[in-house]
Amino acid sequence: MKKFVNDPKDYVSQMLEGLALANPDTLRYVPEYNLIMRADAPREDKVSIVQGSGSGHEPAHVMTVGKGMLDAACPGDVFAAPPADYVYETVRLVASAKGVLLLVNNYTGDRMAFEMAEELSQADGVNVRTLFIDDDVAVQDSTYTVGRRGVAGNFFVMKAVGAAAERGADLDEVHRIGEKVNSVTRTMGMALTACTPPAKGSPLFELPDDSVEMGVGIHGEPGRRREKLRSADEMVRELVDAVVDDLPFSSGDRVALMVNGLGGTPIGELYLVYGLAHRQLAERGIEVGRSYVGEYCTSLDMAGASVTLVRLDDEIFDLLTDPAEIPIRVF
Repeated sequence: MKKFVNDPKDYVSQMLEGLALANPDTLRYVPEYNLIMRADAPREDKVSIVQGSGSGHEPAHVMTVGKGMLDAACPGDVFAAPPADYVYETVRLVASAKGVLLLVNNYTGDRMAFEMAEELSQADGVNVRTLFIDDDVAVQDSTYTVGRRGVAGNFFVMKAVGAAAERGADLDEVHRIGEKVNSVTRTMGMALTACTPPAKGSPLFELPDDSVEMGVGIHGEPGRRREKLRSADEMVRELVDAVVDDLPFSSGDRVALMVNGLGGTPIGELYLVYGLAHRQLAERGIEVGRSYVGEYCTSLDMAGASVTLVRLDDEIFDLLTDPAEIPIRVF
């Protein structure tokens, strides 16, 4: 393993410290709770939005804290849910008069931590609600989850609820919007290689050079099947077909299309995948109204990609186009 790592047990804390030092005017790091929060949080005029999961999926979620998106992110160790008491303390720190919305990718450990934190916070009198995100069409259940997994599509939920909260919507309305976006968002991913967690020091699973994992999870969970490497057009078509047929999306739909890199795929390849997916959607009469290409929800250094579609209407489109100020930015 060749990585910029000192002691693997310090990997997450040192990453978070670096993130805060790079954004001193907008972010605050609270090391005792593994917490990144907005420097101006809580704001009493808006619902606070909190998400968290295992680390290793950056920029999700610690790098999406900022105006128009998350108010705080509470990560666990690499591929591990945050402790429930960390989530509880996060809620206490960012609780506002308008309430707190907890966003949770649908994995067993994350659900347990956030549901316990919700109960403790409600006992304290905090107005808090939880929304589970489950956009992954690859499998219905797995050893990591209690239903469909939450993967890269969670970015659209974060963006929509963050925009609604910034506009001043109340907790019920922000929750409604999150549920609506989640209900029309679908994702399918595939791996070309395994990833290497710092604490393990070797690939998480074995994947022969001539094989791919179709439908892989973002922690390396098995997908639909392992198959031989094929042409890019064939592999992208399988991803697109799986997503389109699940909702299903249909001719005349207007969608947001995201091609998400899993951490080890060059940006040029991601744009190649995007071009193929865009053309394949056009063949079905599906119009792309918003485009997203890059790394949004990764799996450390895994080579691979996922395709996400969101069925757009005027409300969702407007929320996705509202401004946001987060550490992921261009000059």
